[in-house]
Amino acid sequence: MKAMIFAAGLGTRLRPLTNDRPKALVELEGKTLLEIVIRRLIHHGFTDIVVNVHHFADKVIQFLKDHNNFGVKITISDERDQLLETGGGLKKAANLLMGKDPILICNVDILTNINFSKMLDVHRRSGAIATLAIRNRKTSRYLLFNQRKNLCGWTNAKTGEVKIAKQTKTKPIPLAFSGIHIIEPKFLELIHQTGKFSIIDVYLDLARTNQIKGYQHDEDVWLDVGKPESLKKGLDVLPLLMD
Repeated sequence: MKAMIFAAGLGTRLRPLTNDRPKALVELEGKTLLEIVIRRLIHHGFTDIVVNVHHFADKVIQFLKDHNNFGVKITISDERDQLLETGGGLKKAANLLMGKDPILICNVDILTNINFSKMLDVHRRSGAIATLAIRNRKTSRYLLFNQRKNLCGWTNAKTGEVKIAKQTKTKPIPLAFSGIHIIEPKFLELIHQTGKFSIIDVYLDLARTNQIKGYQHDEDVWLDVGKPESLKKGLDVLPLLMD
């Protein structure tokens, strides 16, 4: 099964740790964030993994080479010329991800024990073109879902901005995106945006005519370690990650 790890970010929130290395190679208990995510994916049967790179790309490539790609197939999607954000990065890697099976996508700076296999099974049974991991947590930006957990919009809680993809009979439910998603291969063919853009824009666009589901996982361990203070909390979370 195929997966993609978004690892190309500049890691500005983690400075000075990222002054001499990419965010993906920041360590917890001697293990890089990239290794932690790769081992989680392998644990759930993902053996064909794409990693996008930009900031200190050579160091990521060398790290994977030094570890013999952890015994699985790992392909690099090279964004050294231009950092493309999540949507542009996914589109650039499309030819590396094409196939018959759904594709799991995750951010390198997310620590979670979410059961990828269970989420994949729920996705397959739903018939959705994409399934987004979501949870009830405080954030500044929320995805909006109807009662059946179909994506219908987005809102910025700080500015009050709202983007509606489809109308709902009842008040939409705001839930936070967890940075983990599963897409069907045909999803890649429907991305019309070009250059640098967010995957959220693609989801809102396609939700108008396609079923995009939310997978709520409030009971799972989840931590964004993109800041130094949250990275410290990762030391407590790390032992809980393996199923």
